[in-house]
Amino acid sequence: MLHEDIELKIDYETLGIKHDTSVPVLTTYILKRLVQMQGDRKRPCILICPGGGYEHLAEREAEPIAIRMNSMGFNACVLRYSLIPNEYPVPLYEAAYAVKYIRDHADEWGINPDKIVIAGFSAGGHVAASLGTLWNQQELDSYIRDYLRCEPEYVRPDGMLLGYPVITSGDKAHRMSFVRLLGDRYDELHDTVSLENRVNKGTPEAFIWHTFEDGSVPVENSLLFAEAMKKQEVPFELHIFPKGSHGLGLGTRETDMKDGSKYQPECSVWPDMFRTWFESTIGPIYE
Repeated sequence: MLHEDIELKIDYETLGIKHDTSVPVLTTYILKRLVQMQGDRKRPCILICPGGGYEHLAEREAEPIAIRMNSMGFNACVLRYSLIPNEYPVPLYEAAYAVKYIRDHADEWGINPDKIVIAGFSAGGHVAASLGTLWNQQELDSYIRDYLRCEPEYVRPDGMLLGYPVITSGDKAHRMSFVRLLGDRYDELHDTVSLENRVNKGTPEAFIWHTFEDGSVPVENSLLFAEAMKKQEVPFELHIFPKGSHGLGLGTRETDMKDGSKYQPECSVWPDMFRTWFESTIGPIYE
């Protein structure tokens, strides 16, 4: 396995964006290529954005998710994006750069460049869905073309995996995620980053799951996003599990907390459901 931490250095001063000294990191979980036995097989890649309300990064939604994806045949990367006090559009810029970096290294890493899915959980779901909805919008255009020096399509994910995502800044918002993300520009931008309003014909297809009992990020976040995708005729698969608190991760003992609050075995089927969705929507894992 190629397992390394890669710093994604962005010159925020040149871009005119305030940023602290932190550096986003892309951690790779790239499975070894067995060329003599399997030929030049290309694998899909899942780019994982952990949650944490834009305040911290939930490690339970990082490496355990990557390893589970590996077990199903996917390559995986984890993006540890910038947090408070860094503000929008910093995490969005970093997600776009991460997709470009993966595509730039697709041949080297044995990745199919047409099968890159961005995955996000909770606030990481907002990062993922932001790139999925805004890759072809004005907010990213000059950054992609002038700084990343590629076409917008090059940073477009081929699909989205959204677990209990932060989506809306409306009545059902996880308010503190948006307060931390937008800082002094909250009043100016909170409608702009309410992603149910940003779905468009170019938004990639999505696999979405949530729990009815989620007390932190209400299930309406996923419902509003799915409704917006339906209006734009963008296909999606949506699963609402009746039980389970926020931040379940895999729902297994592996991503449980000491108090047992994140063990929800009936939700632990979501990775297998995602794999089925992926192969029926984007294509086979093994080619």
